[in-house]
Amino acid sequence: MKLGLREANQKFSKLVRAVRAGQEVVLTDRGEAIAVVKPLEHRGRERAFQAMVTEGLIRPARQRGPMKLSRFRPLKVNGRPLVEAISVDREERF
Repeated sequence: MKLGLREANQKFSKLVRAVRAGQEVVLTDRGEAIAVVKPLEHRGRERAFQAMVTEGLIRPARQRGPMKLSRFRPLKVNGRPLVEAISVDREERF
C-alpha cells in the first residue's frame, strides 16, 4: 500500500489499520518513497528475553523459582513520619 504524506497524516487511522492487518505501507513525498511503516516482528518470549540479556538491558536471575524474602526486614527510622515531613515541606514552599 502506498500513501502520500498528506493522506497518511489525514487518514492516520487507515494507515494503522493496514499495519495491524499485516500490510507494509510505503510513505511517499511527491511520488518518491521515503519511508516504510510495517508491523513489528513478534518474537517469542524466550527469544526476546535472550535478546535483552545480550544487549545488557537485563540480567537473568541466579536461581530459578521465587525470590527468598525471608531475610527482608524493614528499616526502623527515628523521627517524624515521612508523610508529615513532606506536608511540612510543601507548606513552607507555598
